Amino acid sequence: MSKKNKISLSEEQLISALRNREKIAIEALYDMYSGSLLGVISRIVIDEAIAEDVLQETFIKIWNSFQSYSAEKGRLFTWMVNVARNLSIDKVRSKDFKNQNKNQELEINVTFIDEQRNTVYNPELLGVRDLVEKLKPEQKSILELVYFKGYTHVEAAEELAIPLGTVKTRLRMAIMQLRTYFN
Repeated sequence: MSKKNKISLSEEQLISALRNREKIAIEALYDMYSGSLLGVISRIVIDEAIAEDVLQETFIKIWNSFQSYSAEKGRLFTWMVNVARNLSIDKVRSKDFKNQNKNQELEINVTFIDEQRNTVYNPELLGVRDLVEKLKPEQKSILELVYFKGYTHVEAAEELAIPLGTVKTRLRMAIMQLRTYFN
């Protein structure tokens, strides 16, 4: 049994191959990023089989919508993580839509608005991380987990060993505090 050599391209080569829809592009994409993207997806979609399905959907979406990627707005990996994250959230949301609809999350609304306006935000460029440092430690830790590490509210509650309601309240208070910096 021989092991297949993994394909590795520079970011520029990969972008060029994706733009030209070359077969090597999708192979390199999978070899280079499947592990990282599956990690992001698995944090949101707990079920391993469903997470693998979402990974496949992610690669299809990257391939079919690559023309929407712009190097000026950010790195390829960041764009791909956002595609994976958005598909993961869509999958989780669709699973039990009625329950999610009762407690609509701010993050979902923001994502929807961003998609409507074709907006891409890079937290580092906006200085959001610097503003997060100004928050109370308990707000900062929840914001870090949910927005920067991709945890769900339930996962954040388990990680911090606090009730889910407390996570949601602290997250809401953190967002309200951040809003004051922008207004």
